[in-house]
Amino acid sequence: MEINASTIVGEIVRSNFKTAQLFEKKGIDFCCGGNIALSEACKKSNLEIDDFIPEIEAILEMSDPDSKFIEQLELDALCDYIEKRHHSYVSENIPFLLQKMQKLVDAHGKNHQELFKIKALFSETAGNLAMHMKKEELVLFPYIRKMVKFGQNGNYTVDDLGNILQPISQMELEHQAEGERFDRISNLTDGYSVPDDGCGTYQVTFKTLHEFEQDLHRHIHLENNILFKKAIALEKKLINKTE
Repeated sequence: MEINASTIVGEIVRSNFKTAQLFEKKGIDFCCGGNIALSEACKKSNLEIDDFIPEIEAILEMSDPDSKFIEQLELDALCDYIEKRHHSYVSENIPFLLQKMQKLVDAHGKNHQELFKIKALFSETAGNLAMHMKKEELVLFPYIRKMVKFGQNGNYTVDDLGNILQPISQMELEHQAEGERFDRISNLTDGYSVPDDGCGTYQVTFKTLHEFEQDLHRHIHLENNILFKKAIALEKKLINKTE
């Protein structure tokens, strides 16, 4: 992949997810805000693009089988992958984190008032993500799977197709909201740093919170930068075939 000032950040990460760590280190949002040119991203983060591009190119030289695997998946299979890998992760870890956050508040809230805000923010994330994933699993993903079948058998009319841009726009707005919420959590935890008086529960909770944020970033990347773009293109292609 050739990198220049106009290359889209999300497309770089799409080609090799190993670049995600570099973008995060430089303070560049590759998932929710990944649909911008590298030049704009560097400007926002006060980076010299001529110095940054060689760093990206060095990582792109490394093999990334996972990104190749994701790119080759049919859209219905990608929906399955996201549900089984990321939706399951969210559902399994939310109860654990809510329980641990309550323990931290009870044990350390007096000396660390920020824990109350962190718990409140994560509770909002827990409720919103649960609803968000249900909308994907019950509405958006089934429609994408249906489009894949239409493309395979050609047995459809324009009336069978909808307007995927509307639900995708809503999903992207919700992604943005959760990304921003976790930015606030990260700031309140000083980058998930455990204070000197932190116990074992503190360490486990902050470690899991950080892992949850990292999983969320990849989850959003797979949808915003890959699934949604391909689904929009597929719907357009199917509509054009009916004209």
